Amino acid sequence: MKVLIYKMGFTTTKFGRASLEFASNPLIFSALVAIPCILLIQILLTNSRKTKARYHPIGGTVFHHLLNFNTLHHYMTRLARKYKTYRILSPFRNEIYTSDPINVEYILKTNFLNYGKGEHNYNNLRDLLGDGIFTVDGDKWREQRKLSSYEFSTRVLRDFSSVVFRKNVVKLAHILSEAAKSNRAFDIQDLFMKSTLDSIFKVAFGAELDTMCGSNEEGVAFSNAFDNASAMTLWRYVDFSWKLKRFLNIGSEAQLKKNIKVVDDFVYKLIDNKIKRMHNFKSDLSMPAKQDDILSRFLQVNASDTTYLRDIILNFVIAGKDTTAATLSWFIYVLCQHPDVQEKVAKEVREISKVKEITDFAAFAASIDEEALEKMNYLHAAITETLRIYPAVPVDAKICLANDTLPDGYSVKKGDMVSYQPYAMGRMKFIWGDDAELYKPERWLNHEGVFQPESPFKFTAFQAGPRICLGKEFAYRQMKIFSAVLLGCFIFKLRDQGETVNYRTMINLHIAGGLHVHAFPRKQQTSEGAPK
Repeated sequence: MKVLIYKMGFTTTKFGRASLEFASNPLIFSALVAIPCILLIQILLTNSRKTKARYHPIGGTVFHHLLNFNTLHHYMTRLARKYKTYRILSPFRNEIYTSDPINVEYILKTNFLNYGKGEHNYNNLRDLLGDGIFTVDGDKWREQRKLSSYEFSTRVLRDFSSVVFRKNVVKLAHILSEAAKSNRAFDIQDLFMKSTLDSIFKVAFGAELDTMCGSNEEGVAFSNAFDNASAMTLWRYVDFSWKLKRFLNIGSEAQLKKNIKVVDDFVYKLIDNKIKRMHNFKSDLSMPAKQDDILSRFLQVNASDTTYLRDIILNFVIAGKDTTAATLSWFIYVLCQHPDVQEKVAKEVREISKVKEITDFAAFAASIDEEALEKMNYLHAAITETLRIYPAVPVDAKICLANDTLPDGYSVKKGDMVSYQPYAMGRMKFIWGDDAELYKPERWLNHEGVFQPESPFKFTAFQAGPRICLGKEFAYRQMKIFSAVLLGCFIFKLRDQGETVNYRTMINLHIAGGLHVHAFPRKQQTSEGAPK
């Protein structure tokens, strides 16, 4: 992510302008604390020698994270290769980062109650995500988890979501077909973001956004603001001057506030409309009373607290939109790099769907039913291998709630931030073997070509333990439907084969600048060479 340095928008003196620019620059703020950080390291090292407790090796300071922010996950992977588990020093707490599956299992399952979101994560995330399921612990988390778990386990949701996914991928296929006819490159990540946002809003909240076709300008503005707010929220983890900047309303915090205002205006309007519709359902006996979407269910529990409902919505948005769209984008990217895998996936889709000629996108999408999806082992493996190397959530942080010792024998203190690293873990040879950095879907298949899952403490893309992702099967269903339809109809190639593709450092692993590709109809589809 390009470092954002913002200036104030009103006239002042040269000294005042310089002061404001100085204050809004996180690098300068961090430089001011570089010397105190060095002194802190010395103090901590001295104290650790005086106690019997053993602490993880030092990988650096939060200042180093700031300097490497644009390529943060590369930097953290290099440290993980050197130390399976290491700590980063900051003025306020140790930050422990682990890629050791034994430690991950202990944190996420064995001693789950001692590792929660905690006050540090809550303070960093709450302006955007509020009291949603990804920011809270205790009773608030259990209540939301229970209700959400019910929704994701129902067959009604499975069937309804599949219909929505097929409808939206057909809409997307038509857009790609038009681009193919004119030999025009397009940003497929942008289209995935819009399509998955449309899908999650329809499935979870019963709302039609149609951001993919741009007919809903408010929906487009919401999506852009939410992406920007996500990136600026993650910035707080390395910019420990953010509270001062929020107080002064300058720099990244001023921009975050503006983006959250756009997000809130849209979401509160959505909630108000839903409440009105539910009221009309109750007063008009001729209207259907049952509401299966997630927002309606939560409204039945807490209809008066719109802030609570707002937080729930945004947590589901970030879970259902960004993660799936980002994974689909990286999937297309690796398939462009590995055309042999792309062809294997397309061949499997064609054979299992039993469709020889595609004359209608909707009819082809309808053939990708639940039975067909279950048989697509190679597609499932190829998507999973993408998640191993490009996990949607590259780092996940917990807070240690009481002094503890991890299975590796090293101690952690109350208040320490303890994070496991899916991005780094996917590249560790001690976990995946010497070919860890190679894209190899076959590693997930047995000798009969059937998909074989790995331990969730080794493959951490969906977390594990009591907080394991509720939407895992939901996400796979959407990704497989989208992938099967699109790869059955089109061949994808990068616009520029020599283009460097990198991530944007934010909560989810987006491709920086989007993914620009060409789509070509598979010639064997119809006698004319393109589906209609």
